[in-house]
Amino acid sequence: MRPGAWLVFGAITAATSACGGSDAGSEAEAESEGESWWTPDSNTTWQWQLTGAIDTSFDVAMYDIDLFDSTQDAIAALHDAGRIVICYFSAGSWEDWRNDASQFPDAAIGNDLDGWPGERWLDVRDERVRGILQARLDEAVTKTCDGVEPDNVDGYANDSGFDLTGDDQLDFNRFLSEEAHARGLSIGLKNDLAQIPDLLDAFDWSLDEECFLFDECDALAPFIDAGKPVFQTEYADVGEENARADDVCADANARGLETLIKHLELDAYRLACR
Repeated sequence: MRPGAWLVFGAITAATSACGGSDAGSEAEAESEGESWWTPDSNTTWQWQLTGAIDTSFDVAMYDIDLFDSTQDAIAALHDAGRIVICYFSAGSWEDWRNDASQFPDAAIGNDLDGWPGERWLDVRDERVRGILQARLDEAVTKTCDGVEPDNVDGYANDSGFDLTGDDQLDFNRFLSEEAHARGLSIGLKNDLAQIPDLLDAFDWSLDEECFLFDECDALAPFIDAGKPVFQTEYADVGEENARADDVCADANARGLETLIKHLELDAYRLACR
């Protein structure tokens, strides 16, 4: 999520849309040469849902769902339907509702994330923090996730409460990539656009939020040029989804982005640009 970057959109109601689905069997699900984890191609279709009961009906290759809130049975059901499953967790922030929240050392818990109650930045240099994240990656393996989407990996560029540098962030993000790959997990770079040139080789794909709103889409080009997909999202209020699609989809498709129009709460609703 992008702390401090979003406006409060107001109450959002749950809805679903099957627009933009495609034959998941046509997607790249084979292992790349020399790699033991899933690597998507540039045409991989996807669904991103972090709240509510998972709607498994979308004809897409990849589902991105919450690591903690999703049961192993739910993941197995997606696998049975031929879907790749990516598991979301926050790597750079402490969330007071997670079942491992009490394990984080107080000294490593920093400032609040603006707009996200109960969530605070972490000192990602702390070895105890890294140990907890290794345990989360182990849980992703236990739950048979195919990959992970670690969030909030740009604390150095935010008011974290710690004197994090760009080099600290690069070290942490590479740590996440190495630990994920060591477990046979695919991993995506979430936002952190300024460091893409330094991190491109370490990550298998990118997930971006609202590059059109913030005029940042050019920064994602290295992933596209390298044949690595960019799973991209723009947010809209209920009733304004088509208008937002009209604003961004032509440009998104021309850039080769896999763009979805989603609600801010990341419920099941999706409107795909292609």
